[in-house]
Amino acid sequence: MAISIYEIRSELSQMPRGHSAAFLNAIGAALGDVLSQVTLQQFIEEPFGLIYISSGGSEGLFLQQFSSYDKPCYLLTSGDSNSLAASMEILAYLRQHGRKGEILHGDVDTIAERIRILSRAARAKQKLTGLRIGVVGNPSDWLIASSLDHAACAEKLGVEVVDIPMDELLEANRTAPPVQNEWTERLLSYGYNRTETEKALRIYDALKLLVSRHNLGAVTVRCFDLLDSVCTTGCLALAILNAEGIYAGCEGDVPSTLSMAILGELSGLPVFMCNPSRIDTKTGHIVLAHCTLPVNMPREITLTTHFESGIGVAIAGTIPEGVCTVFKAGSDLARFYAKAGVIEKNLREAALCRTQIQVALDDMTYFLTDPIQNHHIVCAGDWTREAEEFFALL
Repeated sequence: MAISIYEIRSELSQMPRGHSAAFLNAIGAALGDVLSQVTLQQFIEEPFGLIYISSGGSEGLFLQQFSSYDKPCYLLTSGDSNSLAASMEILAYLRQHGRKGEILHGDVDTIAERIRILSRAARAKQKLTGLRIGVVGNPSDWLIASSLDHAACAEKLGVEVVDIPMDELLEANRTAPPVQNEWTERLLSYGYNRTETEKALRIYDALKLLVSRHNLGAVTVRCFDLLDSVCTTGCLALAILNAEGIYAGCEGDVPSTLSMAILGELSGLPVFMCNPSRIDTKTGHIVLAHCTLPVNMPREITLTTHFESGIGVAIAGTIPEGVCTVFKAGSDLARFYAKAGVIEKNLREAALCRTQIQVALDDMTYFLTDPIQNHHIVCAGDWTREAEEFFALL
């Protein structure tokens, strides 16, 4: 996606126009994207853009054009024509008036990397603004610290929580049209007990209907109630919805489902909601586990039973090893945890939920002294800087 650029240039500038084009093209090449110069009105309508202060003497023009601009002002500067000097004056003005801004300056690769981080954060915020999260049934009884601050999340992101009675899901389980797609066919192809697999996939049919009916971008289910009512689990349903881009969480946990959406939009990758199950402070390892994950996340899948109940169908996935981010947003979006680690290996222990990963982290103090609730979110790659910028926008 092209990055919008609005250039401010003093009439006194002696720098040839072609010099600016070469500078912007070099950044675009390093970014692997196009820097597209746009009109002021087009710039204002974009969720993210760069104000290119291409010369000295631009300060007054900036005030004329951006006095009422309410987004952060990212000031792109070069090392020529007093571009940096003018940007510093503008940034000082912004700070004096309580407005957000930053100067992007340095070598081309450094500038490109900073643009990449800032643009991901801004676009994630835009995508999540107005997110509708369906809560099917109440949160599970053991989630005593995992309630969402509705007012704070509505103010900061426009998040709307839609309460859906469990009876509506059960009715949809009886009446929803069956859905056949690449994911359902793939799960059936594993040859696991077909009756149990089809029963678990009926929950997917039902949730798919509710997502459409209530216009949801995310959903979380009091899934343990399904064990008694329909003698199956929601593990396969959540796995497919997550692969389809509908953030789907377990146990009616709304803050964790919102956390899934945040990390998913920041990274553009599948995210795994899981329990911290064991910590070794001496070696710096944490084991994270759950019975479902996006079906497009692991490199291998084995279908088995749900851990706590021994019934239904759950997923034992093998997640690719490598750098990862462990993440959680607080209930009011005022606090978050984001730490880069390394997935070192997948485990297959009988006393844990079915998908299990061992992650190396350099500090476990947070988990043992001041955790943000239980469930945490994991995805491939290091997205900690993007998370920092996202929360700075709220």
